Amino acid sequence: MIKSLFAVAAVAAALAACGPKSETANTEAAGPAVSTSEAPRNAAIDMTPTTGETTQTPGASSFTEGQARSAIESAGYTGVEPLTQTPEGLWQGRATKDGKAVMVSVDYKGAVSPV
Repeated sequence: MIKSLFAVAAVAAALAACGPKSETANTEAAGPAVSTSEAPRNAAIDMTPTTGETTQTPGASSFTEGQARSAIESAGYTGVEPLTQTPEGLWQGRATKDGKAVMVSVDYKGAVSPV
């Protein structure tokens, strides 16, 4: 019984120490002021179109053959034959555009151009 009375007294003392709830208490958490901009200040990724660039940029390509094939087809080529990767990292192969068979190349940026 004494333990129960001691526990009740401890809880009552803790509540009394907190004091009564004020009617004017601020319910919002205080923190740094954060301003929001109307538009992003930087581009997340480079969205510059690379199709039709006149020069290819050599470099280690992370594209798979299937992804390179899709880039070539998106550039308007059809009948894309198996592609090979050059020592410079370019994917190359034969494809058809406007009824003409041509060699095409895809660089690491995804730029597609005839060779």
